[in-house]
Amino acid sequence: MLQNFNEIKTVAHSDLIIKQIRNLITTGQLKPGDRLPPERKLAETFGVGRSVVRDAIRKLEFYGIVRTRPQSGTVIAGMGIVALEGLITDVLNIEDSDFHSLVETRAILEINSAGKAAERRTADDIISLTKALDAYEKKVIKGESAVEEDLLFHLKIAESSGNTVLKSLMLIITPDIVKNFNRFKVCSTEQTDKTVQEHRQILNFIINQDPKSAKKAMKNHMRDIVNFSKKSSNLI
Repeated sequence: MLQNFNEIKTVAHSDLIIKQIRNLITTGQLKPGDRLPPERKLAETFGVGRSVVRDAIRKLEFYGIVRTRPQSGTVIAGMGIVALEGLITDVLNIEDSDFHSLVETRAILEINSAGKAAERRTADDIISLTKALDAYEKKVIKGESAVEEDLLFHLKIAESSGNTVLKSLMLIITPDIVKNFNRFKVCSTEQTDKTVQEHRQILNFIINQDPKSAKKAMKNHMRDIVNFSKKSSNLI
């Protein structure tokens, strides 16, 4: 009898907010360029604390669904509705995916992104990459989980490649990778120092506009996680 029952999973309030925003976007009530109400107003409307609203917006911004602009507030990004629907579905952990295939695909994208970023990076890109890496390192120093900060750094590399398709593909597969990183506890404390060093090395090659070395460093950086994902997928 007991095998017929399923575990009840608690859904975070921030994910419920994300789901509402998804519905508003997919029904056309929110369009690219539309501005969301202020954080305080949203908190009052949803009946939650401002920190919950802030967390939801942070997730949406992380995945490129919204953009926060100084003195303009938070606006809906101009992503295609089909891609957006799939992206938010993954953020809410609705579907399971092949972890190894995701990571293998990510490695292919990452290696080429690093090479293109080294060729095309701008002064603004260097600033964005450095800020993203600093945010990751701060979390690591505090001993906190830095999965999202880690992947944000990689997304910034894709952005610096100047190839919008590379960046979009990274955005589509990243949510499921975050989910599985947490599921398999990928970012262990033993690996953080090594990861920080590898990130710094990749960034230096991009800054110095050395595409060959940047690609080689990224391939080396991705090797452990590709191998880990292969073993983990076999255990599922």
